[in-house]
Amino acid sequence: MKKTTVILILVVALVLGGYSLVKGKYNNFIVKDESVQAAWGQVENQYQRRYDLIPNLVETVKGYATHEQSTFQAITEARAKVGQMNVDVHNAEQFAEFQSAQAGLSSALSRLMVVVENYPDLKANQNFLGLQTQLEGTENRIATERMRYNDTVKDYNIYVRQFPNNLFAGFFGFTTAELFQMTEGAETVPQVQF
Repeated sequence: MKKTTVILILVVALVLGGYSLVKGKYNNFIVKDESVQAAWGQVENQYQRRYDLIPNLVETVKGYATHEQSTFQAITEARAKVGQMNVDVHNAEQFAEFQSAQAGLSSALSRLMVVVENYPDLKANQNFLGLQTQLEGTENRIATERMRYNDTVKDYNIYVRQFPNNLFAGFFGFTTAELFQMTEGAETVPQVQF
């Protein structure tokens, strides 16, 4: 074989090998990023379920506790704030705002449950009990989906930050995604006073 033919074959092999490597890396980034987006979609799905249950819960409680308007107002405002949010999991500021809004809604729901304790008839109401059970189940689902989301983000972030993937990630514009963090004050038991 001629020397130029060997060199040409080597150059073609390097180009094809490099192309294959870059293509494989890029596709892996896409798969992992889509996994993060899917996991986030499940978190949003469970938050939507909670969002949809709240009006029914509030209306049921309102029938018994008409003078607790400030609690109902807080829930309505927190729900409205959450309902207007769109989140990019790669944007730390949007993600923090979302977590804060969800924490506000959780806090308002906690206050509502304290109000319920003052109304024994309400606690025996079948509609209320059914809604409360659904809400408790939804809160558990939210916790589960947030855990799954964090596991998926951890896998993705490790992949983005590992060498040589970090070189490809920077070149293709892939950045780390945000993990769910404990909201400030969540470690303390809320104090509710009337």
